[in-house]
Amino acid sequence: MKNKLKILLDFLKITVGCALFGLGFDLFLAPHNLNAGGISGLAMVIVHLMQFSTIGIVSAVINLPLFAIGGVKIGKSFFFSSLIGMALLSLFVDAFAVLPVPETEPLIGALYGGVLCGFGLGLVFSAGGSTGGSDIIIRLLKLRYQNVPIGMISTVFDLIVAALTGIVFQDVGTALYSGIAIFVVGRVIDAVVYRFDYSKVAIIISKHHMEIAGKIGSELHRGATFLDGQGVYSGQNTKVILTAVKRQQISDLKQLVVDIDPEAFIIVQEAHQVLGDGFARYSKFNL
Repeated sequence: MKNKLKILLDFLKITVGCALFGLGFDLFLAPHNLNAGGISGLAMVIVHLMQFSTIGIVSAVINLPLFAIGGVKIGKSFFFSSLIGMALLSLFVDAFAVLPVPETEPLIGALYGGVLCGFGLGLVFSAGGSTGGSDIIIRLLKLRYQNVPIGMISTVFDLIVAALTGIVFQDVGTALYSGIAIFVVGRVIDAVVYRFDYSKVAIIISKHHMEIAGKIGSELHRGATFLDGQGVYSGQNTKVILTAVKRQQISDLKQLVVDIDPEAFIIVQEAHQVLGDGFARYSKFNL
C-alpha cells in the first residue's frame, strides 16, 4: 500500500513539476527568446533555425536516443519516470503556448521564468524522475561527481545552451538574460531537491545526559551518541550528546531537554542527507 501511495505521489509531483516548467517557459522565457537551457532550450534554437514544428515535438525527438542510455545506466524506474516526464513536459510546453502572455521586461521574464522552471524541475528530480534530455546527462554526471550539487551541474551544462541561443538569435542580451534564468533555475532546483531532505543535528551538554538521552530514545524514537568532552575552564570531564532528528521534531527535542535541565547547553544546526536507521538509506542514485 505504501509503495502504491509513493508511486502515486511521485507521479503527481512529476505532473505538477512539468506543468510549472511549461508555464514558466511559455509565459516568461519564450516571449523574450530566453530559455532555461537543456533540451527545451536547444529545441527553441532548432525551431528558430528551421522555422517549422514546435518546441515540444522537437524536444521529444531529441530525447529518444538519450533514454536508451539512461535506462541502462540509471535503471528502469528512472527510465519510465523520465519517459513520463518527457511526455508531460512536451505536452505542457505546447499546450500552454496558447495562453495569453503577460507584458514583462526580459529581466522580469528571466527571474520569474527561472523560479517557475526551477521549482518544476526540482519537483521532478525529487520524485526520482527527469524530463529527459539534458536531465539524463546531468544524472549520469551526478553519478560520477557525487559531491557536486545537481543544480550546479545543471547550471554549467545549460550555460552552453545559453551561449548558443545568443549566437543563433544574434543577440548578446538574449544570452545574458538566459544566463540569469539558468542561474535562478539551478539555485531553485537545489533549494527544492535538498530542502525536502534536511534534518537537524543537536549537540547537547548537560549534567543530566543519561536522562536526556533516555528521553530522546523513548519519546522521540531517535538514537543518541555520547561524546567525551572536557570543560576548558573547569577542566571537568563531561558527556556530550549528539543526536539527529527530523525537522519537525526539533521543537519537541528542545522542550524535552529544557524540561529536564533548564541550564543545558544546546547547539542545533542543519544536516543534509542524514543516512542510517530511521532516516534515508544510501544509494549511488541519490541526488
